[in-house]
Amino acid sequence: MQTLYTLSTADGQNFSEPVKLLKKQVDTSKQLFIYLLYILTEVARYSEKDAVKRASKNLPSQQDLNVNTKLSGNEFLWKILESNSFKKAIEDEKPNLIEDASVQIRKIYNQLTQTEEYKKYIQLQGRDKKSEKEIVVFIFTNLMLPSEDFTSHVEEHFTNWDDDAEMMSQLMLNYLQKPQSYNLQEMVSQEKWDFAKSLLQTTRDKREYVLELIKPKLKNWDAERIAVLDMILMEMGVCELLFFRNHSHQGYYQRIY
Repeated sequence: MQTLYTLSTADGQNFSEPVKLLKKQVDTSKQLFIYLLYILTEVARYSEKDAVKRASKNLPSQQDLNVNTKLSGNEFLWKILESNSFKKAIEDEKPNLIEDASVQIRKIYNQLTQTEEYKKYIQLQGRDKKSEKEIVVFIFTNLMLPSEDFTSHVEEHFTNWDDDAEMMSQLMLNYLQKPQSYNLQEMVSQEKWDFAKSLLQTTRDKREYVLELIKPKLKNWDAERIAVLDMILMEMGVCELLFFRNHSHQGYYQRIY
């Protein structure tokens, strides 16, 4: 959908290879996801860095010498950190090189330590799976996403944030349900990639034909007055219904219309 929208609003730019544009947008979304995951894991690990930093003061207080580092040993967190998929993703994408990333990590961590959820977490004896996962999810949903400062930072480095924010939220929550089952090097399976390419090409090739089917159904509306994204979604939906045998994606369009 985003690729078709870009192509339809190109203002004279010539995109001779739409599939390459689609691949670029998929890769950009992957980079954004890896960055969000990196920030999340670094916030969870930050207590250890904070403890070392505060203990190294010339005159550390008793509080400085007793920073709680329970979160940095979070078992759910370390399942992510120790996965080969995560290690390779960080090595390939190098999110730690993004300017001001460390500033954002420290800010979110400091906010975290002031929350009741964090205080309850560090007071818990032992490590049960539920609380280990919940505190990590809490950082993402309650501190990262609602933070205007953080989202402004992300927007500055990822131009696709506005388009992808909702999708990133859902992807992250899905990932956090069972991170060990995800391959971050293949976030889009070959089957889905083949489907995306085919749907992109078919929607472009059959556009005139599909518009002739859609226009008579637009009661009291001219096709030119329909929002571009709405029209693209209808074109994609009609193309899938007419030209694809596998209708596993139909539910997407049905939920929208």
